[in-house]
Amino acid sequence: MPHLAHIALIVRDYDEALAFYVGTLGFTLVEDTYQPEQDKRWVTIRPPGAPENATNILLARAATPEQAASVGDQAGGRVFLFLATDDFARDHAAFTAKGVRFVREPATHDYGTVAVFEDLYGNLWDLIEFAR
Repeated sequence: MPHLAHIALIVRDYDEALAFYVGTLGFTLVEDTYQPEQDKRWVTIRPPGAPENATNILLARAATPEQAASVGDQAGGRVFLFLATDDFARDHAAFTAKGVRFVREPATHDYGTVAVFEDLYGNLWDLIEFAR
């Protein structure tokens, strides 16, 4: 059966992106392989605790002016990615302590508890604990 293997996230620089996603958010580095024929790296990450067969994020360095213009605005100002957690309070506190900027404070809805944060480029993410 087909499944979603990777989601490309356009970034300015591989190392600054890794510092944020792995260093600040605690994502797992899955692969970082240099591809000399294309002078780029194949860099994939996944959220902490996600299974090995989970959809990964491919950190794709912007290679053209058009791609660079979309860094931080891949979803036109809407929430782009949804990071599910099993303990909202724990992860919200940890992210806040590491300087992650929340642009919408926590709110509880029928579907769960959610807050919106910006990544280092300005892409919006939901941190969400779904209601059981």
